[in-house]
Amino acid sequence: MKVLHLNAGNETGGGMVHILSLLKELNTDEMILGVFEKGAMYTEAKKHGINVICFDQTSRFNLSILKEIARYVKNEQIDIVHTHGARANLYGFLLKKVGRCHCKWITTIHSDPRDDFLGGGVIGKVYTKLNLLSIRTMDHYFAISTRFKEMLKNFGVDDSFITTIYNGINFDVPAYVPITRQQICLAKDDFVITMIARLHPVKGHIVAFEALKELIHTNKNIKLLLIGDGPLEDDLKKLADEMGISNHVLFQGYQENIHGYLSITDVMILTSYSESFPLVILEASRAHVPVISTDVGGVKDLITDSSLGWVIPQRSSEALNRSIQEAIILKDDGALKFIGLRLYDKASKEYNLKNFSNSVYNAYKEIMEVESV
Repeated sequence: MKVLHLNAGNETGGGMVHILSLLKELNTDEMILGVFEKGAMYTEAKKHGINVICFDQTSRFNLSILKEIARYVKNEQIDIVHTHGARANLYGFLLKKVGRCHCKWITTIHSDPRDDFLGGGVIGKVYTKLNLLSIRTMDHYFAISTRFKEMLKNFGVDDSFITTIYNGINFDVPAYVPITRQQICLAKDDFVITMIARLHPVKGHIVAFEALKELIHTNKNIKLLLIGDGPLEDDLKKLADEMGISNHVLFQGYQENIHGYLSITDVMILTSYSESFPLVILEASRAHVPVISTDVGGVKDLITDSSLGWVIPQRSSEALNRSIQEAIILKDDGALKFIGLRLYDKASKEYNLKNFSNSVYNAYKEIMEVESV
């Protein structure tokens, strides 16, 4: 069995971690990563000895690499093309319909496809329609949460073509560079909130800003660390200044040293409008950091009750405000750390990398066995 994983290659967040973690665990001649540009994912794959090939797309609108991918699939006798992300999904569709490749086509649904191009204007709407078209024609689907499985069924996908496979990470503490609060101008008694997310409309940073604006009236020592880069960086910096919270918001840009930042964090927040199963929550649990998250994707599958964290409605700065205030009180009482410990206990047992990779590999085998019958 040979599997070609296709991705645009410009991922730097949870999508990249998901794909590379899987391929590092299943690092055999059976698995190949194909990307369309030599970005961060290509570099990281090479660093970890993953079998990776770049089809070198000159622009995201250039479809000329279709012939090259189709030739590779046929020459290498690829059994399964596993696509990740909207651009890769489009190529999966074209490989089957135009490239006449007879391999099985699987996708992992990493996000709600209706939100993938949020804020992209007319071009974004066109890509959304193309992505939805391609999604409805696949051979099999990996849904990262039960909620996403239900979403696919609502799209008209038959239940028998969907396998729910939860994300997983290695819960051994990664090698990281220690960070002190003093290094990034934080005081010892600051209540540190960390948000690890692309600076993109779908991540809901404005909700965090609105909650922070209210919180600082009574909690002057709150600081919000924003880890990530993206198209909204300048707009968010301007908004923070206009809202009078710029002294409480620290833009840290893209960081590889996630565990280092989590080690000085009191609580991590996720304010997204759409997610599948956020890997960043697992990274927080590995660092024993409590989480406040919007009710997206499979978050409630992990944070099932208040002893494990907070799950709040989307777009509700009031609910975020209340949850942060509760976390501050718990910290003062010395009880906040136990929420992080309980979250770690559950996540490390149910969402570890071994469970994740075994589930994916077994699903591949089942799909191939069905094909051979």
